Amino acid sequence: MTHVVVVGAGQAGCALVARLRADGFQGQVTLIGAEPHPPYQRPPLSKDYLLGELERERLYLRPEAFYAEHEIDLRLGSEVAAIDTGRQVVILETGAEVPYDELVLTTGSSPRRLPAAIGGDLQGVLTMRDIRDADALAPSLVEGKRVLVVGGGYIGLEAAAVCAKRGLKVTLIEMAPRILQRVAAPETSDYFRRLHLEQGVDIREGVGLERLIGEDGRVVAAKLSTGEELPFDLVLVGVGIVPNTKLAESAGIEVENGIRTDELGRTSAPNVWAAGDCASLPHGEGRIRLESVGNAIDQAETVARNIMGAEAPYVPQPWFWSDQYDTKLQIAGLNTGYDRVFVRQIGEALSHWYYRGERLVAVDAMNDSRAYMIGKRLIEAGKSPKPEVVTDPATDLKALLKA
Repeated sequence: MTHVVVVGAGQAGCALVARLRADGFQGQVTLIGAEPHPPYQRPPLSKDYLLGELERERLYLRPEAFYAEHEIDLRLGSEVAAIDTGRQVVILETGAEVPYDELVLTTGSSPRRLPAAIGGDLQGVLTMRDIRDADALAPSLVEGKRVLVVGGGYIGLEAAAVCAKRGLKVTLIEMAPRILQRVAAPETSDYFRRLHLEQGVDIREGVGLERLIGEDGRVVAAKLSTGEELPFDLVLVGVGIVPNTKLAESAGIEVENGIRTDELGRTSAPNVWAAGDCASLPHGEGRIRLESVGNAIDQAETVARNIMGAEAPYVPQPWFWSDQYDTKLQIAGLNTGYDRVFVRQIGEALSHWYYRGERLVAVDAMNDSRAYMIGKRLIEAGKSPKPEVVTDPATDLKALLKA
């Protein structure tokens, strides 16, 4: 009987084992997770869960009973020490060995942390990635406290929004000339800068962190690249994530900005696959690694089908979202290499349409789910309406799908 072992009990791992059973896989399935919790959603951690508006059980992707009911051996609190691809076994920290016929690595990613040399190991310096992080942060969100958010990407901005909503005094610093510089057009940066300024967030762009200052092991201030020294009670670090590739590297599996896979999800090792944040995949003439819930689910489900013999290439259809205050940002496509951005606005509904030459490549939609959904379908269909048509408020976007 074929035994599929999945290492990493996050969004991708859960999607993969569920798809195996939904598609009729009759072999053994084992899902190994380092955390003590069943697979859970991460996006609500920094929003509803942190604000106390969502109970822990509602984070779970599946009811706990789902795994036993579907004969999935869920092993929680189990650290994997090594993979022996020659013997085809996964070795746990306890020394126990789990043999596999097919192995899938859905090991996810970890937040970048500040170096200890500049105070990154002080108490009160936190990241926001898992339940443990959220539980550690929640008691510190006290009205009037001063918080420094390091990083002006979506992670940092979402953290700033939660803190501002709780009444904390928020300062956000971004080393780049503008927030969201790596991931969005200036028009989108401008929108979110205004949004945060209206909520009282002190945004400082082109400003880095020189070091954190501690007393009795706890952070009390920060010295910025401007030379200013400002007092803070808490520091939230949102400077990106790195793929968890250590297990793969130690096993001799090829890594290239993530665990390198082919279009089917196979790695360089026989009978070993990868999916989710940890995996890099072919895209055009290069490779990409996508950090999103949508990619984790879609790629993992494709790998599950390929384990069962589908031989189906994974073609990513990227989509992302971010919730900040009362604004819901929805993103379709990848804006890599864009050279023009066009703005469509009808009342409070706003969208930014990215073009590379004559081709529509991405859409940022702020409180405009219609523009997002239609933009996503246009991109997936390879359709690129003329920008002047898209930006005309009189245009019925849905009609563009039939053009």
